[in-house]
Amino acid sequence: MLRLAVERAFAIIGEALAQLARLDAALTARITEFHSIIAFRNILVHAYAQVDDRIVWGIVQTKLPVLIREVAALMAEGD
Repeated sequence: MLRLAVERAFAIIGEALAQLARLDAALTARITEFHSIIAFRNILVHAYAQVDDRIVWGIVQTKLPVLIREVAALMAEGD
């Protein structure tokens, strides 16, 4: 269940960034590796048989904290 929840959350994040990129490319560009995040979403949704749990966990540990900080900073600018 945890694996499914994490993968679903990443798919939602990737889709949200893809939609944001269509609406505001400049804002999206301020997210580090946004292209990779969107590509990861596509793998999760369309090539799920190729998803390696070790890679997903590595992303949780190394990439997610960066994304959280960047999004928090962008949201703070909007306040």
